[in-house]
Amino acid sequence: MGPHATWFDFIPGYPGFRSGLQESMGRTWTWQVFQSTHFQLDHVMCALVVLAFLALGAFRYATAVGGSGDAGLVPPPKLGMRNVFEVLADTVLGLMAGVIGEKAAKKYLPLVGTLFLFILFSNLLGLIPGFLPPTSTLKTNLAMSVLVFLLSHVFGVREHGLKYFKHFLGPIWWLAPLMLPIELISHIARPVSLAMRLMGNIVGDHTLVAVFFGIFPLLLPLPFMVMGVLVCVVQAVVFSLLATVYIGQAVAHEDH
Repeated sequence: MGPHATWFDFIPGYPGFRSGLQESMGRTWTWQVFQSTHFQLDHVMCALVVLAFLALGAFRYATAVGGSGDAGLVPPPKLGMRNVFEVLADTVLGLMAGVIGEKAAKKYLPLVGTLFLFILFSNLLGLIPGFLPPTSTLKTNLAMSVLVFLLSHVFGVREHGLKYFKHFLGPIWWLAPLMLPIELISHIARPVSLAMRLMGNIVGDHTLVAVFFGIFPLLLPLPFMVMGVLVCVVQAVVFSLLATVYIGQAVAHEDH
């Protein structure tokens, strides 16, 4: 298996299907920093693997809680998928509560928690030989960061009404011509920075592990894989916390 090969290459017809998509969806035009690129289907397939795992985990958790008879209050005696998802959900809830309060954290946990789980397991998938981390491509990261960007403003409008847009104009009306472009640039920079930060760290970590796997695949990459797990967790936490901060700023009331 080559350095850029994946397990999907062994699926009959997959290489031909990928080549066909390259002809219709690959970018050939160039402009400024945008250079020609090939359509990458492997990241999409890996993202589907992560989504399937999360769906299975959610189903197993719902089944375990629904059939326990204790409303899920008593943890199971053996370590399983339910325990893993409970620990991760409680961790994210605790981090969010420290930023926006427990009430708001419970309200927005489904969004931020889902992003956290997807990013975490996407990052960890890249440490398995033959798979690529979906978060190492800018398209996936921009999709998540733009979602956070749009929903934070939706939540802000829902919480404050049209008065939400007054904070773009500054505290004094005659500062509006100066504050409006500054606020717009700062808000637009948020999804870009979220996506670039996540992609840069995951690409760097994945490349480092792949290099040492190519040199000596038995024991040499082990310390870097341990460090890679830490990077995967930290990047998922950073993305989730920043998303929580942006949502908290949008829905916060001035008197709090």
